[in-house]
Amino acid sequence: MDRSDRQDAVQTSDIKQVLGASFIGTAIEWYDFFIYGTAATLVFGQLFFSPEFSPLAATLSSVATFAVGFVARPFGGIIFGHFGDKLGRKAMLVLTLNMMGIATFLIGLMPTFESIGLLAPVLLVLLRVVQGLGVGGEWGAALMAVEYAPEDKRGYYGSWPQMGVPAGLLLATGVFGAVSFLPNEQFLAWGWRIPFLLSIILVGVGLFIRLRLLETPSFSEVQESQTEAQMPIMDVFRNYPKNVLLAIGVRVASDGGFYVFTVFILDYATRTLGLPRSTILLGVMLASAVELLTIPLSGVISDRIGRRPVYLAGTVLLLIIAYPYFLMIQTGSTILVVLASIIALSVAHASVYGPMSAYFAELFSTRVRYSGVSIGYQLASIIGGGAGPLISIYLVGATGGSYWPVVAWIVILCLITLVSVFVAAETFRGGEFASERSGERQTVAEQG
Repeated sequence: MDRSDRQDAVQTSDIKQVLGASFIGTAIEWYDFFIYGTAATLVFGQLFFSPEFSPLAATLSSVATFAVGFVARPFGGIIFGHFGDKLGRKAMLVLTLNMMGIATFLIGLMPTFESIGLLAPVLLVLLRVVQGLGVGGEWGAALMAVEYAPEDKRGYYGSWPQMGVPAGLLLATGVFGAVSFLPNEQFLAWGWRIPFLLSIILVGVGLFIRLRLLETPSFSEVQESQTEAQMPIMDVFRNYPKNVLLAIGVRVASDGGFYVFTVFILDYATRTLGLPRSTILLGVMLASAVELLTIPLSGVISDRIGRRPVYLAGTVLLLIIAYPYFLMIQTGSTILVVLASIIALSVAHASVYGPMSAYFAELFSTRVRYSGVSIGYQLASIIGGGAGPLISIYLVGATGGSYWPVVAWIVILCLITLVSVFVAAETFRGGEFASERSGERQTVAEQG
């Protein structure tokens, strides 16, 4: 297929197909990831760890297995980034979806500590590692959307796979919310397994859609010119070390805030405040629904005024809302719980998450983009996402239920992101895409 043929394909049905596939596939993968986080805070501590543990120790152990997935994510980013830059984006997306779906389904079949003893948490950790590796390579969905996008719509197109995250969260929270109405004995006995077992059906749908995708025009040009990076990871660290560090810094606030507002809060609201599961799940679910609209809106705005202004505004709001958020949650009022979740997730988080795909993709050239973005994104996830809920639960327990350490955690992450965004260059009318278009990109010889 020559360049004109690819452009014709992009202008007809491929755009809609790519956007739909990136959204649905990402939603399914993150559904798998989020039901684990929900179960880790609500269920796993009671079922997969020794009954001799105190409730706090059991919850910390359970949430630690959630954090294991984040430790595995950078390795998934390295592996799938390497092959995504050498073999293409599509094949990696099919493989990551399979890994996530099978691991999630098997968790739904897992025997508990009562049945197999210490083998239960061991198997749980192993399956969680597989999940982490799979989601570590999922950034390819964002690259598919951005690399297909017209120059002036990369923020909007890149927001489509980002919408898959709240869609997955909405679906996961909705399914868990439904089974949470079961009597507690039935919920613990078999109800929690339903969301995990349903995953296999969703994966089948996602695979059907992803298998029909074509490779992106940008990577197809690299393949035709036979300029694929031989060692993408080495090229990234040799030529883009600053951009990797900036990607980590730019990412940590949104990731840290997101997992406090969606994972940690489930434990804090139910175990510390004694609120019903359904109340906090409703807040997260409605906020996720609204975020399906605000994420693409922030992507569109970033196409008009730039990535940095939108990112800075969202990060400042995230910093400001940290304290009032917990005040509103503490009231126990369903209306205020929902409002707090909407402000934190649907406004503050969405403002930074919408333009993120385009912002990060514009930091790296096509030859190493999968690897570069995945490394920066997934390393940030260890700091913000993996450590966040675990540190927050420990600090709240150690301080007798005070939420102030969690507020301080969010503020610190926001300050790191603000500094990183100020240091980073604006990319929406420049960056590596512009360099490649103008013929100024680094040649194979320059890249090593």
